[in-house]
Amino acid sequence: MNRTDILLKQAKQRVLILDGAMGTMIQRYKLDEEDFRTPELADHPKALKGNNDLLSLSRPDVIKAIHAAYLEVGADIIETNTFSGTTIAQADYGLEHLAYQINYESAKIAKEAALEYSAKTPNQPRFVAGAVGPTNRTASISPDVNDPGYRAVTFDQLAEAYKEQVEGLLDGGSDIILVETIFDTLNAKAAIFAIQDVFENRGLPLDPADGGIPVMISGTITDASGRTLSGQTTEAFLISVSHIPLFSIGLNCALGAKELRPYLKVLAENAPFYVSAYPNAGLPNEFGQYDQDAQEMSNQVEDFLKEGMINVLGGCCGTTPDHIAALSRIASKYGPRKLELISDSDE
Repeated sequence: MNRTDILLKQAKQRVLILDGAMGTMIQRYKLDEEDFRTPELADHPKALKGNNDLLSLSRPDVIKAIHAAYLEVGADIIETNTFSGTTIAQADYGLEHLAYQINYESAKIAKEAALEYSAKTPNQPRFVAGAVGPTNRTASISPDVNDPGYRAVTFDQLAEAYKEQVEGLLDGGSDIILVETIFDTLNAKAAIFAIQDVFENRGLPLDPADGGIPVMISGTITDASGRTLSGQTTEAFLISVSHIPLFSIGLNCALGAKELRPYLKVLAENAPFYVSAYPNAGLPNEFGQYDQDAQEMSNQVEDFLKEGMINVLGGCCGTTPDHIAALSRIASKYGPRKLELISDSDE
């Protein structure tokens, strides 16, 4: 049985637990500029502190320790440290040339940790989701209020950057590709196009049911309007990305669990795929910090579970291993959302 088949089997049996925030955990290490520099980057002219993806090259020990901390408390799926792992995002640091290497090494580190924990818990195999972030540019909205027709990036540029990222993630051993924190669906469509292209070139089936690499999609509802930054409702977002056989569709970031609930309900009632959610630890305070503790978050998430809305559950900004441990405990009391109910209602 290949890893995709194992994942699909696990998903039918229980709610799968995704890890929590990477950035929140990195902040605990109080790293300085030198920690972000490999020997080759000793004389790099730009400041590199804050380029967290680069730590997979300069401090792989830190990244692996963070993965281990999440696996230790029950995470089934850990995300690679590649949220900004495209040439487009790395251009801010003048490090476009390292994009492939960042993705490859990040996936390799995560896979090592996942396999170590899989060996410790044979009944709970662990998986690596290659994280594909939104980039820091949007294909649908002009960054210049005086020129609404202007775009800082094209679809083709995004697709090219995503293609390189996906190649690196797969070569490094990712079991899943996760396109996350989608604020612009056109960016996500470029990522999906790149994934299709890479899969086709590698002879990989697009449908995980045929043994292909599962693809997860996770959008971001940016505020109380209930829309993505590019203006789509949850239902419109679902329709826009439903043209390929996804493993899951879901929501992450921007909102806490309580605020995310009505939008998750839309997905749970309409999606022909599994549904994922990894909310922030509440809403940020006036200093931009997240105060919601693990108990409060798990209490709010329990509503999703009671209503049978969720298949994959984790945490985004502000969440730590304590939050994931609490989510893992509460999720173990409930079954996963049943896909059969959606299929039956469509007939």
